[in-house]
Amino acid sequence: MYQNTASAYNIYFDNSINTASPEKLTLMLYEGVVKFCRFAEIAIQEGNIKLRHTNLIKAQNIVKELMINVNKEAGEIADQFLMLYDFIQLQLVEANVENNCEKIKVARELMEELSNTWAQIV
Repeated sequence: MYQNTASAYNIYFDNSINTASPEKLTLMLYEGVVKFCRFAEIAIQEGNIKLRHTNLIKAQNIVKELMINVNKEAGEIADQFLMLYDFIQLQLVEANVENNCEKIKVARELMEELSNTWAQIV
C-alpha cells in the first residue's frame, strides 16, 4: 500500500514539474534552495556533516541551474541576477567548507526574498 502511495506521489510530482510554466519552475527552484538550506542548517545543529554536505550540494546545484538559465539578453538585470546567484553560490560553498550556519542563513534569506517576490509576480 505504501509503495502505491509513494508511486502516485512521484507521478503527481513529475506531472507538476512537466506541466509547470517557466515562471512556476523558477519559483520551485527558489523554494528548493530554501528547503535544502533549512535541511543543512538542521544537519549542522545535529552535527551531521554528511547530511549538511548533501543538502548544500543540492542547493548549489539548483543555484547553478538558475545561473545557466538567466536570459543573458536581458542586459543589466541579467548581470545583476548573475552576481546575486554567484554570491549565494559562494555563501553555500563556504558554508559547506567551514561548517558555517550563518553563511547558509545569508543564502537562505536571499533566496526567501527572491522566492517571495517571484511568487507575487506569478
